[in-house]
Amino acid sequence: MALRFSANLSWLFPQLPALPERLEAAAAAGFRAAEAAWPAGCPAQALRTAAERAGVRIVLLNAPPGDQEAGEMGLAAVPGRQAAFRQGLAAAVQYARAVSCPRIHLMAGRVPLGADRAAVAGEMEATFIENLRYAADLLAQEDMIGLVEPINNRITDPRYFLNTPHQAAAILEKVGRPNLKLQLDLFHCQIMDGNLSYNLETYFPLIGHIQIAQVPGRHEPDSPGELNFPYILELLESLGYTGYIGCEYAPKGDTLEGLGWLRSYWESRGVQHGGTSKAME
Repeated sequence: MALRFSANLSWLFPQLPALPERLEAAAAAGFRAAEAAWPAGCPAQALRTAAERAGVRIVLLNAPPGDQEAGEMGLAAVPGRQAAFRQGLAAAVQYARAVSCPRIHLMAGRVPLGADRAAVAGEMEATFIENLRYAADLLAQEDMIGLVEPINNRITDPRYFLNTPHQAAAILEKVGRPNLKLQLDLFHCQIMDGNLSYNLETYFPLIGHIQIAQVPGRHEPDSPGELNFPYILELLESLGYTGYIGCEYAPKGDTLEGLGWLRSYWESRGVQHGGTSKAME
């Protein structure tokens, strides 16, 4: 069965100013699913209307990142910010419900500025586990999935707390909630650990969402780089992956022109662009 791809509206079609317009452009390109970071400034009704008109599902949203002007990038593992995390989670659930989105990325957040990572790791993990249990119970009432994503601290975000699939899996085991899953961005995973075949196979039962971009440029999968995406996509097919693959990359030029890799994949699997095939829903 062909894999299902989601257009990340926070990255693709950057020439369009608003998420509803980007969603419409994604639909015209053949996508039947879309995702985004926290959609600040975009009313839920506007996104829902655009999605319904275009026949696109919203499959993933981030919870609010916190106070970005103060350097926050997620709150779930940040000690002393539990109340703000819960407030943001409530807003995310309300928004997700309004747009029929079943998955919310619960961003761990950053090691406090000036703090030693090793010194605060225990407190941050305990905070993370506490918040994730709270989130899982709340999300279960809505039949939603919570996701945690390791983000590399070598290039992208040196202070981000959650960095590897191994760390994420250990935390998810301690939390012990079936509606919390791993969001595996292969860009971050390659930078931190490589060994993608092993990691995909090992953590496959935990994976609730996958994102892709070439390494190191974070551009289209077929741009020059370290990752062999034809092999990776075939591996995911062989593993029986039925979730979504988010296209979270920075287009090198025009987004539509850069989607040749996806059109080729669809053609090779007998999927019509913009059709109603289950493979694209």
